[in-house]
Amino acid sequence: MITVLFDGKCSLCEKEIRYYQKIAPEGIFRWCDITIDRSILDQYNLVQSQALLYLHVKDDKGNMHIGVDAFIIIWSKLQKFKILAKIISFPLIYQVAKVIYRIFAKIRFNNLDHCKISLRHDKK
Repeated sequence: MITVLFDGKCSLCEKEIRYYQKIAPEGIFRWCDITIDRSILDQYNLVQSQALLYLHVKDDKGNMHIGVDAFIIIWSKLQKFKILAKIISFPLIYQVAKVIYRIFAKIRFNNLDHCKISLRHDKK
């Protein structure tokens, strides 16, 4: 089973994940909103602010994927997104996507109050 750790308090993230849940085949994904249940983070040695900053996915072999790599794992299992997963995996496109995602993720994180609160909490 693929475990997806997502930010359910981010309206954009929540809408995207809900769409994936709607189109995903049964029994492939375990969806974990880390703003509701933080206990799963201990299993992966993550603090909440890390997990809120970038999407995290544990694949069915137990490997953790972060950011663009996490999306590729999800998309590769969704019929409508398999081609996108392959396109994003091309070396030049992959590198550009990683840079754009990191910039976007940091801006998103810095503009959401619950993310800033989690960062202050995790630093204690």
